[in-house]
Amino acid sequence: MQATHSVRAGVLEVAYHEAGPADGPPVVLVHGFPYDIHAYAEVAPLLAARGCRVIVPYMRGYGGTRFLDAATPRSGEQAAFGADLLALLDALAIPRAVLAGYDWGGRACCVVAALWPQRCAGLVSLNSYNIQNIARAMVPDTPQNEHSLWYQYYFHSERGRAGLENDRRGIARLLWRTWSPTWRFDDAAFERSAAAFDHPDFVDVVIHSYRHRFGLVPGDPAYADIEARLARQPTIGAPSITFDGEDDGVRPPADAAQHASRFTGPRSHRIVPGAGHNLPQEKPQLFADAVMELVAHRIS
Repeated sequence: MQATHSVRAGVLEVAYHEAGPADGPPVVLVHGFPYDIHAYAEVAPLLAARGCRVIVPYMRGYGGTRFLDAATPRSGEQAAFGADLLALLDALAIPRAVLAGYDWGGRACCVVAALWPQRCAGLVSLNSYNIQNIARAMVPDTPQNEHSLWYQYYFHSERGRAGLENDRRGIARLLWRTWSPTWRFDDAAFERSAAAFDHPDFVDVVIHSYRHRFGLVPGDPAYADIEARLARQPTIGAPSITFDGEDDGVRPPADAAQHASRFTGPRSHRIVPGAGHNLPQEKPQLFADAVMELVAHRIS
């Protein structure tokens, strides 16, 4: 899979992969940290073969996506991710699309679905409602869950920044293994994605993301209004399919009731045995089938 297209969208020149007929129902697939567009290397052709126009962008700080202005803050806050996705839809003249993602990408999809519901025809989201509640970020979790978030606390320190700068691949490979313990990826699969981490802004965006979500650093003032809206934890009314991997090493599986109040439209929640945090790459057929359910306006 290659990013064969690019477009100016908001503060970015976004590199993206496109597949399927140009007049097909649009689907945008958004990757997470520390992954890249290859998470959808099997999902995208499955959807294209079923008539969808599939867009798979590199997020800010990854691959061929670049900031247009050297002075733009290298923000990794959730509002920036949502604004980037909205700007991409605008730049490609896509009025409404099925949005699907996980981790950072899932958060971007949730932000657009919540704040610009007219742009979201359906939502596929790993870990359900993925909008951060920054006001409660310093409330301790269970010891087991805190243990799983070690990398976030590591990135709060300058030692963590230096560690990421010095060995991006080493940290990413460790996270791949621990977040998806039943996924047997090979060196070639890892290296296909790891090339995207050589981006000159990767470290700055990652570090800001994991500091901002805990209220440790300010956000980009350009997104202050969006962050204020997200602080109210807006609901999502689009038809939604939410997933948890039974073996997810970041967040333990949640039952449907845990996030039920955040979804006001039809929603199906599914726990996937034998899957971890990188669901589209681990279970591509399952992920593609979920997207197609929403394309066909069916929620089972």
